[in-house]
Amino acid sequence: MTFLILACSVAGLQAYLQLGRAEDPSFTIKTGLVTAYWPGATPTEIQKQVAEEVEYKLRETPYLDFLHTFCLSDRMQTLVQLKDSTPPKEVADIWYQVRKKLGDISQRMPQGVIGPFVDDEYGDVYSAIYALQGKDFSLAELKRLGEQARKQLLRLQDVAKVDLIGEQEERIYIEFSHQKLSTFGIAPQQIFDSVQKQNALARSGSIDTKSDRIHLRVARDFDGVSQIEQVPVQGNGRVFRLKDIAEVKRGYEDPSQFFMRYNGEPAIAVGVVMTKGGNVLRLGELLDKAMQDFESKLPLGVSLGRIAYQPHVVQESVGEFLRSFVEALIIVLIVSFLSLGFRTGVVVALSVPLVLSISLVTMHALGMNLDRISLGAL
Repeated sequence: MTFLILACSVAGLQAYLQLGRAEDPSFTIKTGLVTAYWPGATPTEIQKQVAEEVEYKLRETPYLDFLHTFCLSDRMQTLVQLKDSTPPKEVADIWYQVRKKLGDISQRMPQGVIGPFVDDEYGDVYSAIYALQGKDFSLAELKRLGEQARKQLLRLQDVAKVDLIGEQEERIYIEFSHQKLSTFGIAPQQIFDSVQKQNALARSGSIDTKSDRIHLRVARDFDGVSQIEQVPVQGNGRVFRLKDIAEVKRGYEDPSQFFMRYNGEPAIAVGVVMTKGGNVLRLGELLDKAMQDFESKLPLGVSLGRIAYQPHVVQESVGEFLRSFVEALIIVLIVSFLSLGFRTGVVVALSVPLVLSISLVTMHALGMNLDRISLGAL
């Protein structure tokens, strides 16, 4: 009996050290969002030529509960809800099949349609969120710093993925005056065609040797505003440079889809998602070291702030559980000794850590974590 008690205690201690730690238990979101874009199309056109085709294909989804479709100017969105009875282990495969089916019909969509795309990552919870900001730095420069942080963090143990929040998509804008274009005899479409042709990728030819075939390509891709300004545009029998008839400038998507501020200043956030079953306390230690190293290499004027930090919350929860357990054990020992005597009191007192050890071993075998729900049950 003594050996059995010792074995259970050792197994319980080992299970406690190996159990994953998180603030909340993991759960599976059974909702997906399908989005398609068609610039210039009306809601009616999108409904008849895009949404109906997408809905028809989505009805083949296993465990489908309902579909809700919204058709707006330039885009459509379909909310896909699976039944509550859907097995969590099959949800990922269901969304994979949805992507395959929508990929099959994308070739049949009208010209100009972008997508459809599937977003099913609603269950991701950020274990830590950091903010990058700098008054003298553009959002594009902050984004590049955020990408450096992402590459560094993805190498860490227990990190599933790293997202950049608040990043703004860069755009090149060509602004012109219709009155000025009419003076030169140039239509706006001629500008669009000239830029598109200049940036097109095409094989220019090949050279055959005795052993190899060497393909030739002309470098036509743009690497800055200055090259776009030099694009030739024909009009009224003459050739103009684009900068002579229009203004070319770099900017951001307008209106922006998402914008972030930290302490009242524009910022880019870096969100870290932990792997399923990972240890958030161990992850916190690795994040602290990695972000300290990253912060030491930041340019002067860029600051790194911490918005959310789950390891601190989990550390407090686990610490509170241990304090409560020790207090309960002491109370049981005192009451047992006073009411039952020493020998019987020891037997009753040992039952508390023994039951806890068996519970921890069972939790480890079932793949459960130490979180606020399981700690409350213990």
